[in-house]
This record gives sequence, structure tokens and C-alpha cells, in this order.
Amino acid sequence: MPIKLGSLDIVIGTDWLSKNHAKILCDENVVHIPIDGETLIIRVTEKKSDEKRLEDIPVVKEFPDIFPEDLPGLPLVRQVEFQIDLIPGTSPIARAPYRLAPSEIQELSNQLQELIERGFIRPSTSPWGAPVLFVKKKDETFRMCID
Repeated sequence: MPIKLGSLDIVIGTDWLSKNHAKILCDENVVHIPIDGETLIIRVTEKKSDEKRLEDIPVVKEFPDIFPEDLPGLPLVRQVEFQIDLIPGTSPIARAPYRLAPSEIQELSNQLQELIERGFIRPSTSPWGAPVLFVKKKDETFRMCID
């Protein structure tokens, strides 16, 4: 538990809090510590994150219409349709997909469906493919990674 003490920041562990019979009142963000027949009341404050966010970048603030929160889909139809031409006679590399937990399979299905609906991807019948895995982001959501 970080506590601001004047100009000092300190961290008090639960072992010390237990030993000194401290009472933590979460709904009030205070800690009561009995000392010599009196109670020291400490207000708990949260340290602001130093982590940079997209919204903090001046050019993003200046042009919010160019940097939308969510992308609506792919640009309009292009004059040229791109494709990958394979070397004749090349056979797909056989590689087993990564094992996924049932929750990851559901997440994969949800993310693929969203990408299809937005027009970012389309169903494929190609024998070529790539394994997928998920990495948990700071906000507890999953980032799909194609290996």
C-alpha cells in the first residue's frame, strides 16, 4: 500500500499492518493505525500513471477526425486487387495449430467474426494458414497474434 508521507512515498506491507492492528477502510480510502492510545488516520492516494496514451499526443488532439477511436472498415475498393502468387509446385507447410482453451476458441471466433463484419478479412479456402495465439493486454482483453 503506497502512502504519501509529506514529501516521502512509503510502502507498508500487510504483515506490518496486521502486526500493528491497522484498519483499512476501502470505501473511504483511509487507513487507521493505533499508536500509543491514539489513532493515526492516513488518506490513501493513487499515483497517476506515467504511461503515455494516444489521447495525450498533441497531433491526435488537434485532428480527432483523422484518428478515430475505432476504424469503420477497409478503404473503398481499389483499382488493383492484390494477391500473392505462389511458386508452382510449392506445397503448404504442414504445422499443427496451437492448442487453445475453450475460452480462447470462443475469443478467436468472436474476433474473426468482428473482422469479417468490418470487412478487414474474408473467408479463405487456401490450404495455407498460420497458427494463432492470444496475449493478454493490460486491460485484460486479448490480442490475437498470428505466428
